[in-house]
Amino acid sequence: MTSVWENLTVDARDPARLARWWAEALGYQVVTETSDEVEIRQSADRLPGLVFVPVTDVKERKNRLHLDLRPTNQEAEVERLVDMGARHVDIGQGDVEWTVLADPEGNEFCVLREREE
Repeated sequence: MTSVWENLTVDARDPARLARWWAEALGYQVVTETSDEVEIRQSADRLPGLVFVPVTDVKERKNRLHLDLRPTNQEAEVERLVDMGARHVDIGQGDVEWTVLADPEGNEFCVLREREE
């Protein structure tokens, strides 16, 4: 027996706002929204989704799990995401080929270079 990856759950102070930010960043859509959670997916019938749930505490440490994004143009995508409200962060990554950003609530994610063919 195996499992299917259904969702990745993200704690958020403002789940609706953060879900919409990620939906715009990824080209996803909101598929469900209640007072307890907001789920986004690439399309309503496509898994996995990202589910944003409310918490009252603020993020205090580096994420132990994060998303890696691979755009067709790293520099342009980093600029677009920063314009949307992401910020550059230093988590001790040193001199690397990817860019580490944080979403509006401080969750780190990486923007990788284009795939070399």
